[in-house]
Formats: sequence, C-alpha cells, structure tokens
Amino acid sequence: MRTSLLLQKPTSAVGTSSTPPSQLHVLLIAWLLIGAASTVWCFASPLMSAPDEPAHTIKAASVARGQYGGTSSGVQGELLAVEVPKYIAEVGSYNCYATHPEITANCNKPTNTADRSPVKATTSAGNYNPVYYAIVGLGSRGLAGEPALYAMRIISAWLTSFFLAAFFYAASCMRKSRFMLIASAVSMTPAVLFLSGAVNPNALEIATTGAFYMGLCVMLENAAKSQTSWLTTAIVTTSGILLANTRPLSLLWLALAVVAAMIGQSRFALLALAKTKTFQLSVFLVSASCVFALWWTLAAHSLDSLFAVTPPLPADEAAILMLDRTVGYMREYVGVLGSLDTAPPVAVVDAWVLGFGWLLLLAFTTRPVKLRWPVAMVTVAVLAIPPLLQAASSETVGWIWQGRYALALIILLILVSGRAVRFRPFSTSPWSASLVRWSLVLGVLAHVYLLLQGLRRYTVGIHGDHINWTEMFEPQWQPPSSWQGLTVAYIIVLSVAGLCLYRLLITKPFAAQIERSISEFA
Repeated sequence: MRTSLLLQKPTSAVGTSSTPPSQLHVLLIAWLLIGAASTVWCFASPLMSAPDEPAHTIKAASVARGQYGGTSSGVQGELLAVEVPKYIAEVGSYNCYATHPEITANCNKPTNTADRSPVKATTSAGNYNPVYYAIVGLGSRGLAGEPALYAMRIISAWLTSFFLAAFFYAASCMRKSRFMLIASAVSMTPAVLFLSGAVNPNALEIATTGAFYMGLCVMLENAAKSQTSWLTTAIVTTSGILLANTRPLSLLWLALAVVAAMIGQSRFALLALAKTKTFQLSVFLVSASCVFALWWTLAAHSLDSLFAVTPPLPADEAAILMLDRTVGYMREYVGVLGSLDTAPPVAVVDAWVLGFGWLLLLAFTTRPVKLRWPVAMVTVAVLAIPPLLQAASSETVGWIWQGRYALALIILLILVSGRAVRFRPFSTSPWSASLVRWSLVLGVLAHVYLLLQGLRRYTVGIHGDHINWTEMFEPQWQPPSSWQGLTVAYIIVLSVAGLCLYRLLITKPFAAQIERSISEFA
C-alpha cells in the first residue's frame, strides 16, 4: 500500500498525495531499486572483467575456506599463494580481452567450471582484511563454476546496495532534506553501480563511507530532541564496522566522515549525542572494529603493494603529477569500465560534472558560513590526500594510483555539499517540478548510455573511431538474458527510481514532514 504511494501520478504540478512514505519504506524501496540496478551490472559485465576482480575472487574463495592470509617469500611484487577449487584458480583466464577494447568477451576458452579439486592459486589481494571476503565468499560454497562466480557478485551487489540505499533513508530523516536527496542521487554515479556489480571491496568502501556519514548526521540532528532511532543507530554501527574492515585506506575515510559530520555542530548537540547509551554502544563497537582493522593492516602488511614494481618516480614529481591529474580523474569517478580500458562517453561525464559542480558551487556560497567548513575540509582532502599517498610509494613501487581509490572521498564530498545547502529555499512551483523531471531524465539517460557503452565494448568491441552500434544486433558475445534484455531491465529500474525520487522531491506532504521546525537548528 505504502509502496504504491511513491508511484502515484501527481494530480497537480507539485503533487497532492495525502500520505508520505515512511523512512523505513524509503530505505526498502531504495534498496530494492539500487540492488536491481547493480544486479544488471552483475550480468552486463563479463565475469572477471572488473578491475582486479580475479584477485578478489580468489581471495574471497580462500577466506570462505578458512584461509585468511596466504604464503609468500616477502619479495615485493610477489603474490600470496592460497588453495582454492580449480575453477576458482582459473578465473585469471577469463579476462583475455583486458586492456584490449577491440577484443570481445568471446575470446575466453572453455574451462571445466565444475572441477572443485583444491589447487594452488595466487592473488594480489592476499594481504587484505578478510571481513568483506568472508561475506562474499559464501557464494562459492555449495555452488561451482559460473553460478558460484555470479553468486559472489550478487551477494556483493546487494550488500553494497543496502548501504547506498541508506543515503536516501538518512536524507529522508532530516529536516529540509531535498538537497540531501539530490546529493544522494548525484553520488550514485555509474561507476558506483558498476563496481557494486563486481567482486571488489572498493564498492562496499564507497557505500559504507556515505552511509556512516549520513547516519551520523541524523544522530546529531536528533540528539538535541533526545530522539534515537534504532535503525539509524544500526546503520551507523554496521557501516562503521564494515568500513573499517574493507580496504587499508578505509580507516582514513572513516575518520574524515566523523570530522565532517561533527565540524560546525553546536557543543550542545555533540554533548547530547555523547550522553546517549545507544551512541556509546555504537562508538564502542566501531572502535573495536577499528582496532582489529589496524592490527590486521600492520600484521598482514596490507599497505604493501603485491603488484609488480613499475618504474620508480621521485616523490615530488609524483605529487605534482597527481595534483595535475586531479580533475582528469573525474572520468574514473563517473565510470571507466573494465580494466580501465573503456572510457565513458563525454556526454555521460558532462552530466555528472554539471550536477557535482552545481552542488559544490552552492555549497561554497551557502550561509551561514559555518556550513561551508566541512565542505572546505573535504575539498582539501580530495586535493591533498591522493598526491601524498602516491608520493609516499612512488619511489618503491612506482605509479599505482587509480581514480576509484578516492571515489569514497568524492562521494563524501558530494554528500557534505548537499548537507551544507539543505537550508536553501527549494521551490515546489511548476517550473521547479519541470526542472527536477528533466534532470532525472538526463540522469537516467546517462546511466543507460554508459551501460550500452560497456555492452558494445564486450559484444562487438570498440575499434577506435569506427561507429558500430548497429553491429550489436549481430553480437559476437552475449551476456546472460542478452544485452537487449539487460538494457530494457535497466531502463525500467532507473525509470521507476527516477519517479520515486521525483515524488520525494516534489510532493507537498512529504516536504511538510521533512521541513518542520528549522528554528531549533538555526
């Protein structure tokens, strides 16, 4: 009954629905839609085509069988050895097309996917924290071959999607939340959904960073009223625990999220929140997980790269080069597919630059000035942290940085910007409704365009400037359910998601619910 309220057609330009959806329904519907979109990517991308997916798959399968680390001689660049079923050990042969966008996915040779005999395999993710892999690796137990590999992808997709959905849940819990909802939508770049549909802890890192920050903001806002939602507390606690245990850099993102949420807050709100027992329990559990994550990082040498050494680069040159490429990494934040071999169409990148740039401009011109402080802090982090991290390792292992490594930080900046501007007036006039509708249409088209770009790359290949869209109707490779079926499913899912978001942004009753009583915060 409640779900249908999101899909009702407005009877006027600004909508007159009488009953707003509850925050719990927002969470469940967002989880369903984001999970469905991520699942499309699970099948649209050939197995093992995502960045470092073979290494993460082997790691997940080994952890699921009780091997939390691996064996190594300690030589830089030497991969850790583990024991996994043979069909898992052979996943490296699935990406014969990697770095060659003109080669389609039909180049893979058939393998005995049902062979479960244990064999040795090596992985560059061998020294990573095992928590994410213990969850995803469950898909390889009881299944074999491609079903097991897709099961691991799907588990990762729905786990990540829950915390992405938590963005919208937390936004709907706040007063004056429309800009927070918009920021949450802008943060769902195609790259986020693409990574969610692969076996890679990067996606969970991105999702839990945003969910932890947003949930903490809700707790701070409700602390003054002595209101604590068990669901919000559960989201903050679980996202904090998982974030601390995803990748070696995750502890840094967690710390930045805490500071960004608390900076500029009144002392009364901070003290009120600190006194609540549920928050104290959450702090204890997240802190304990951080201690474990730090111990694992140091004991397993997780900060050491297990990739082969590339030509060394002086630290100062690496820092300057990294700083110079800061804006250029926007392509990877939006959606470079495969093994960084399939660039997004320019129109897709421009769509997100437009939305991100608009939010950032509003954030740096918002008032009161104290609302800009978290935006300025995270902006400095975006500019400074990647060059510093790359410079720290450039003389020993060379150039290793990829844009997705900082995507959690970029998503945090988008959400912080949305929070900074949420008290700006948001008109629900017919003109505003039309602007929201067309913006959502643009977003849906951009998502679909990138999906088609990826499908074209794997079905018929991308041959320089040769335009071969029509050749897709005679594909050399087809994903499960065909590229046509996946595209239609993606359009339907994103269209429903856009309609739901439109209802949240425009309908009067929901706006009244989330815009009550600004005086307390001011």
